Amino acid sequence: MTPRTFLVHGLLAGLIAGFAAFLVSYVVAEPQVDAAIALEEAGAAEHPHDNATAEQSHSHDEEEAEVSRGTQSTGGLALGTILVGIVLGGATALAAAFAAGRLGSLSARASTAVVAAVGFVATALVPFLKYPATPPAVGSGDTINERTTLYFGFWALSLAAAIGAVVLARRLLPQLGAYSAVLAGAGAYLVVVVVAGALLPTVNEVGGFPADTLWYFRISSITTLAATWAVLGAVLTGLVGRDADRAAERLRRQELAATL
Repeated sequence: MTPRTFLVHGLLAGLIAGFAAFLVSYVVAEPQVDAAIALEEAGAAEHPHDNATAEQSHSHDEEEAEVSRGTQSTGGLALGTILVGIVLGGATALAAAFAAGRLGSLSARASTAVVAAVGFVATALVPFLKYPATPPAVGSGDTINERTTLYFGFWALSLAAAIGAVVLARRLLPQLGAYSAVLAGAGAYLVVVVVAGALLPTVNEVGGFPADTLWYFRISSITTLAATWAVLGAVLTGLVGRDADRAAERLRRQELAATL
C-alpha cells in the first residue's frame, strides 16, 4: 500500500471517528457542560460585587449573544469534532504508512493498530492525566496562556517520547526479542513522562464546583477522547487490513497463474 492510499483511508476513518466523537460528546459530555455553566451563572448571581466573576459572566453573556448555546452544542460541536477527527486520521495514517514493514514482522494491519494505540496513549491519555479538562471559563483569564502552553508543551513532549520509545524498541528488537524490546520502550517512555510531569507545574484553578460535577465532566471528556481514537483505530485498521488482504489475494492469483 502506498502512503497516498493510507492517507485516503485515514481521512475517511477520521471523518467517521469525528462523527462518532460528536455523538458521544453530545450525549455524554454536553450535559456536564450545561451543568457547569449553570453553576457558574449561579455563582455569579450570588456574588454580583465580585469583579472577576462579573467580568467572566459579562464575557459569557456576550458569547451567548453572538452564538447561542444550542448552536454551540450542535453545529459547533460537530464541526470541531469532525475536523479534529480528520486531522488525527490523516496524521495516524501517515504514521502507519511509515511504520508498515518497520515494526518487526507485524503486518500492515497490526502496524496500524499499534500506531493508533500509541497515538491514543501519547496524545490523549497521558496529557489528560497531567492536565485534565476543566469546565468552561474555569480559572483566571490572566493565566490562560500559561495553562494552554503547559498543556500543549506536555502534549508535544509526550508525543516525542512515544516516538523515541518506538524507535528504541525497534532497535532493541534483534537483540532482546519482541517482548523485552516492547517493555524497554514502554519503560523509557514512562520514565520521560513521569519525570516531565513531576517537573512541570500543575495548574489547578478549579473552584466552586462540587466534586461530582467536576468528576463527571472529566470522565465525559476522556470518554469522548477514547471513543474518537477507538473508532479511528478500528476503522483505519479495518480498511488497511481489507486492502492488504486484497493485495495478498491478487499476488496469490498471479503466482498461481504463473505456474500454469
